[in-house]
Amino acid sequence: MSTSLGIKLDPRADEPLYRQLFDEIVARIQSGTFPPRYRLPPTRVLARDVATHRNTVVRVYQDLEAAGFVVSRVGQGTFVADAPPAASGDETPVRHGGALPWASLTSRGARAEPLSRGERLGGARRPDTISLSAMHPSPDLLPDDLFRRCLEHALRTQRGKALAYAPREGIAPLRTLVAEDLARQGIPASADDVVITTGSQQALDLVVRTLVNPDDAVLVNETTYHGALSLLAVAGARIIGVPSDDEGPDLAAIERSGRAGAKLLYRMPNCQNPIGCRISQERREALVAWSHAAGVPLVEDDYASDLDLDGSGSLTPLRALDGEVIYFGTYSKKLIPALRIGYVVCPRALRPAVCQMKQAMDLGTSALLQYALAEFLSRGYLAPHLRAVRTEYRRRRDALEEALRRHLPRGVEWKHPEAGVALWIPAPDALDVGALHAEAQRLGVAVSPSTLYEVGGALRHGLRLTFCAEPVSRLVEGARRLGRAWAAVERRGRSAEPPRHIEVV
Repeated sequence: MSTSLGIKLDPRADEPLYRQLFDEIVARIQSGTFPPRYRLPPTRVLARDVATHRNTVVRVYQDLEAAGFVVSRVGQGTFVADAPPAASGDETPVRHGGALPWASLTSRGARAEPLSRGERLGGARRPDTISLSAMHPSPDLLPDDLFRRCLEHALRTQRGKALAYAPREGIAPLRTLVAEDLARQGIPASADDVVITTGSQQALDLVVRTLVNPDDAVLVNETTYHGALSLLAVAGARIIGVPSDDEGPDLAAIERSGRAGAKLLYRMPNCQNPIGCRISQERREALVAWSHAAGVPLVEDDYASDLDLDGSGSLTPLRALDGEVIYFGTYSKKLIPALRIGYVVCPRALRPAVCQMKQAMDLGTSALLQYALAEFLSRGYLAPHLRAVRTEYRRRRDALEEALRRHLPRGVEWKHPEAGVALWIPAPDALDVGALHAEAQRLGVAVSPSTLYEVGGALRHGLRLTFCAEPVSRLVEGARRLGRAWAAVERRGRSAEPPRHIEVV
């Protein structure tokens, strides 16, 4: 079959299409047919031409890049490298003790496309770069002195227990206190329902490892948390993006995907990362009903719990509507990122499998940190800390929004974030968000473009801006720099447009 590269592939050959395509592209590069900086077709186009899954072409491009034949630039495409490796006949043989061919030895999971998105957005940063991308508290908001006291108390009172392996499900005092904290938030749970994890990232990893087999379909929001995309891709899941409206996920799309054999549905009902939306109460109840009718588990990620900035109150958690929902959260965003303590609350029937998986993964979360957090919670330090950080986050959010209104081009609008630590700015389809990210970085402000969070080709074009990691003065300056970058990219886009021909009648 002929592709958009003019390559002939034989689907009946012994070699799979992946190998044929990889070898053919390498041959064209080494012969000079595809010269340096030659742009390869988009993966979706090539996959259509070859009549194969897009993941196959993505893997070919990833392996070509790992071997040094091509370079990928977010928002621009994949290009032949300026100095690709020489043809095999000119290569120096690998001698005993030399480097092994690591590019071909790494697992498929290690080459999963979402893992490299952040690196492809990399590049040198100015020393004075303002971070509107970091999703962690600034140092002045960390309760370091209070936590130091709790660490010292844990070492003094627990001694060897604090320095030993912890039970795989977590220490009993902390599980009890987490259950009480969840009950305060309207989530019924007992200590026996709670499994302590190394952050919410491990909670999701545990659930995925326990439930998802390679090629299982997993439903997520069409624009979702990059860390979830990475974990699911490493697990070999087929990630299916579900479109949403202001009320939440499109139920008709979920119904269609469920009939195709979905394994689970992953959502952030209270504050969707990156776009910040909430799922309405009516849509939550419909999701629970669908879950039981379809036999597909719901996974509820409540990473931003307790970060309701406007006092509007959270809606009923999915876990409170249905005890079959898998719920998890973390103390990283609202307390200390380095604490790395999260938790998962899962149905009793699933708990043994989750605990066994956790034992295999890490032999238990740090006992010292668990005892210290238990002391922090039992002393009542959390409530005043939350009041202080919510007040400061609200002040920072308001300052950033005011500065954005002043410095971004007219017509740019966004939804006021009621919870969490980020806001989402939709961008016009004609605006290259990859170029905007690069220009913003050149001007000294880091932002997160939608290319980090997209699933398939259905994406919400835009930027995520955080307001937790910088003080007000730097947030205001960051908005000014972003405004300059936005205007520069728009000017370049207009100058690249072909001249309009006006027909005189």
